[in-house]
Amino acid sequence: MKDTNDDTQADDVTIEPENNEESGGKDPKEVVKKLKEKIKQLEEEKQEYLNGWQRDKADFINARKRDEEEKKEIRKYATERLIDGLIPVLESFDMAMANKETWEKVDKNWRIGVEYIYNHFKQTLEQDGLKEINPIGEKFDPMRDEAIEYVPVEEEKLEHTIIEVMQKGYTLNGKEIRAPKVKVGEYKQDKE
Repeated sequence: MKDTNDDTQADDVTIEPENNEESGGKDPKEVVKKLKEKIKQLEEEKQEYLNGWQRDKADFINARKRDEEEKKEIRKYATERLIDGLIPVLESFDMAMANKETWEKVDKNWRIGVEYIYNHFKQTLEQDGLKEINPIGEKFDPMRDEAIEYVPVEEEKLEHTIIEVMQKGYTLNGKEIRAPKVKVGEYKQDKE
């Protein structure tokens, strides 16, 4: 419907002049003017309701997104705590198999079974985002590594190089959850 102030154009409202009692004895132009004002008021109310509904809908969508993000964070935190608790089990496997001489003396079938369980366990943790940090031979990075000892080295190229990893580190989905504990090479030039 066109909103015009020109009373000469045709309106959707028709007023019959002989029924002056319904219009309260008022001029038809006055009635049309009041009806147009009422229409304008109703359109403004309609727009207010529409705007309110759209805001509420946007708030609902945003709340749903926030809830989903919170659920992801809770899952991520729970996974991190669970995996952090399983790392000592992984390290126990590593220690059990570290002594090659003793490990080779164990019954072969039993050893194969334990190695299968270890590999399956490790693979499952890796699928959940766990990665091992074993920086042996790499340059010491104080933002990643925890130096527990500095070891004298004879070659200058081994200065600040990780000589031995005492305890592996781990990342979970790119976030370090345990720093590797390492021994770092320290070159001291003989002053003769």
